[in-house]
Amino acid sequence: MKNDKDFINENYLNYVKSVSPKTNEPRSLIRAFFVGGLICCIGQGIRYLFEYAAGLNGDELAAYVSAVLIFLGAFLTGLGVYDRIGKFAGGGSIVPITGFANSVVSPAIEFKTEGYIYGVAAKMFVIAGPIIVFGVFGSVVVGLLHFGIINIF
Repeated sequence: MKNDKDFINENYLNYVKSVSPKTNEPRSLIRAFFVGGLICCIGQGIRYLFEYAAGLNGDELAAYVSAVLIFLGAFLTGLGVYDRIGKFAGGGSIVPITGFANSVVSPAIEFKTEGYIYGVAAKMFVIAGPIIVFGVFGSVVVGLLHFGIINIF
């Protein structure tokens, strides 16, 4: 015999199942694949443009391409276009660099009404903050390992 807790959990799960939108997984996967690939192709095109037209190479080339992709992600988020791309493509729109720019700009736009300090500045890194902290911490640890300050082996 089921107890009250199991009955409530079962009712809740049935309710969630009834109100959740039905998804077409194969279509979602195909959209994510092609939109993510298109974003990467645009990035590669920008790379070729800077490499051959501007004569950049190495770290300088990577920095310029990254800056342009971050700008495009933030700009399209500000225009509301990136949200429509995300709704269409799902996970395909979360290509690391443009998706990261979107995750920083979206909360800033959403909380702008709360002011520039408590709204934009405080909420801008709510989602992206842990990623930045982990990235900085990870790079410090790798740097210490690389230069032999921490000798594990």
